[in-house]
Amino acid sequence: MRMPIPMYRAGFGWLLGGRLVMIEHLGRVSHEPKYVVVEIVERTPQRIVVASGLGRRSQWYRNLKANGVAFLSTGHARRVPAHVRFLDAAESAEVLDRYTREHPLAWKHLKGAMDAAAGGDADIPLVEFTRPRP
Repeated sequence: MRMPIPMYRAGFGWLLGGRLVMIEHLGRVSHEPKYVVVEIVERTPQRIVVASGLGRRSQWYRNLKANGVAFLSTGHARRVPAHVRFLDAAESAEVLDRYTREHPLAWKHLKGAMDAAAGGDADIPLVEFTRPRP
């Protein structure tokens, strides 16, 4: 999802609603800022959780694994620093179960696209973002 990036960078991400987030991360080799827009699978006031649609081979996922640097833009919030945590299998299953119940049609399309990209039953890693403690 590259098309929304210029909207978020210009401060118009709020036009896309609250189900998407732009993640700014650093390239693991270049150390240059990189951007990706993904769907939020769970949100609370304290955290945002997203799924890596291409699994662990996704570039943004690999970059976060390498350096853990992330800034989030969603709604009217722009470039908010975020702590990165990779959920384990049990935590991921719980979040995806809730997402499936709350958004069955979206899950059907998301899971189908991920399975097609993986060539079978996709491994879907989840990443949690929280505000760093002062």
